[in-house]
Amino acid sequence: MRRLPSAARWALLVLGIMCGVLPGSQSASAESAADLAPVDVVAVSGLIDHVVVDEIETALERSTTNGAQAVVLQVNSRGAIVSPERFAELLKNVADAKIPVAVWVGPTGARAYGLSAQLLTVADVSAMAPGSRIGFTGKLLAVNGNEVSFGDADATLRTSSLGFTEARERGALKYAKEDEGVPVVRNMLYALDGLTIEGKVLNTTVETLDDSGQIVLDAATARFFKLGLIGQLMHTVASVPVAYLLFAIGLSLLVFEFFTAGIGIAGSVGAICAAFGTYGLSELPARGWAVALLVAAVVAFAIDVQVGVPRLWTGIGLAMFTIASLFLYQPIDGSSMRLSWLTFGSGIAMMALAFIVGMPSMVRTRFATPTIGRQWMIGLEGVVLRDVSPDGLVELQGAQWRARTNRSTPLVAGSPCRVAAIDGVTLEVEPLEGAARDYREMRKDKRD
Repeated sequence: MRRLPSAARWALLVLGIMCGVLPGSQSASAESAADLAPVDVVAVSGLIDHVVVDEIETALERSTTNGAQAVVLQVNSRGAIVSPERFAELLKNVADAKIPVAVWVGPTGARAYGLSAQLLTVADVSAMAPGSRIGFTGKLLAVNGNEVSFGDADATLRTSSLGFTEARERGALKYAKEDEGVPVVRNMLYALDGLTIEGKVLNTTVETLDDSGQIVLDAATARFFKLGLIGQLMHTVASVPVAYLLFAIGLSLLVFEFFTAGIGIAGSVGAICAAFGTYGLSELPARGWAVALLVAAVVAFAIDVQVGVPRLWTGIGLAMFTIASLFLYQPIDGSSMRLSWLTFGSGIAMMALAFIVGMPSMVRTRFATPTIGRQWMIGLEGVVLRDVSPDGLVELQGAQWRARTNRSTPLVAGSPCRVAAIDGVTLEVEPLEGAARDYREMRKDKRD
């Protein structure tokens, strides 16, 4: 790569003026920045998943045929969640691209950690914005049989990170025009101008005169590309907080629908959320046992939802859900993948409100209404299958029901019982003899 010295550029401009070839005249090679071939800028943000990898490869092919003179990958990523083999394939495609490729870690404050940092090693040009950092690369991948390299910074970047100044001094960057870095895309276009990459000279700036006669530098058109609607949706779903919350919300809505009549909006939305959440967790480094524990926690919640009163199983479910949330994700590329405290707190609070307050109240209200048609069960007699002390199981007309006593006297297995009331989907039962109603009637008979 080479670039004309600034003194030579000014000399050429003065020579052009002396010869009557002013900037903006028809005889100039480019009378304005609009006459320059554009540069495509592709945003690479968030965790690099299969959707982003495919988009980068598509962008390289697109820019090769759409008239662009170079591609700039604007990277702000804390790692990749594709396999090392798939990412090595991406690095090879970048290295072998038929169009010059630049990687810019920006804007200010951006990060390129883990496998995403290794994109800088195969780019024709690499630069960083001030305040950005690269590092935590882990094991460096091999491209065309050779391990990629950051120069003298290889060992440091495996387990640590460097800012722009340190990265430039250690030879980790292939191009750094100014001491303060490359703060914005426009500066990146200035940095590309005059470089020769595989025999192709990049022409990304033009010098013109403004209204006051001052010489100004203008840049070529930057065409920005990002993921399409579907791609952006799937990329968002595969983010750490979204996948977790969608999965939890989906399971909760499915439980809600299970305890309501028919298949409605809640069930449909729950199924969609659960499907998206499952996709996101499958893309992310989620621990299988933690995902199973999330499902088990919702099952535990559902046990008490059926009773209509939050009890032991609600506490067990909340404990399991908390543990699963804390250890849901494995670290990648040396970076922690734990949920943020805001996401973690929101998930726990959502489940607690739903299964301690919301759903039990809904079940009690819904199944206690006459429209369900269970009032006819009051007064029927059944048999105790499991001691009701105070909770147990009874059989009524061939069906088993959860039951509890309406007073302190327990009912032993095998004894007859009578339905005194219905609370949600739980029957309140009493013995055939000696029930509270019988005592009241006995006292009434004595007074008479």
